[in-house]
Amino acid sequence: MGRCEVSEAARVLAIRHGETTWNVDTRIQGQLDIGLNQTGRWQAARLAQALAGEPITAIYASDLGRAFETAEHVSRATGVPVIPEPGLRERHFGEFQGRTFADIESALPQQAMLWRTRDPDFAPSGGESLKQLRERVVSTAHSLAARHPGELIVMVGHGGVLDVLYRAATRLELQAPRTWALGNAAINRLLWTPDGFSLVGWADTQHLEAEADAKPLDETST
Repeated sequence: MGRCEVSEAARVLAIRHGETTWNVDTRIQGQLDIGLNQTGRWQAARLAQALAGEPITAIYASDLGRAFETAEHVSRATGVPVIPEPGLRERHFGEFQGRTFADIESALPQQAMLWRTRDPDFAPSGGESLKQLRERVVSTAHSLAARHPGELIVMVGHGGVLDVLYRAATRLELQAPRTWALGNAAINRLLWTPDGFSLVGWADTQHLEAEADAKPLDETST
């Protein structure tokens, strides 16, 4: 990386919100506004402790409660205000929202198959396709990072958002099978330059190691 690219680079901490009851129930939240459960609030507090010493200059978060509340914990630890950003919302899952995975498989088997095979053009009725999600998330993240050359910023979003950012950073196609974790409140590090994102570190959960029972889920729907 050249000297000019270094001076223009922004470091990004990409964070998925803490756990919710619907995560545990494998119920699709999409853009429904579901709050954190007790474990999620604990995760957010631990995340905040882990990031308290980082030189963060801006915090952006999805305006959905589970992400915004997670970001507020980091804000209190760092003194940096949270800026709501609707572009970091989860994928809109249309008629899938509010249903469990099992319910969708049973009631809508053809649509469930398209979803499970990651058809990039498939959108549940009233919702977004993977292509639409990628366009929204990458455009939003690019715009936010471009405001902060040489700085460290936080983006708090959702499983689908983090999945898109990982693929953007590693140049993976939307239909490529997922082999990486999307844990609740894990710390993921990206580097942004005008050429795009690159991967620095992923799925750091050392700050959550004291948690004995909760098992983070990594579905894009949550």
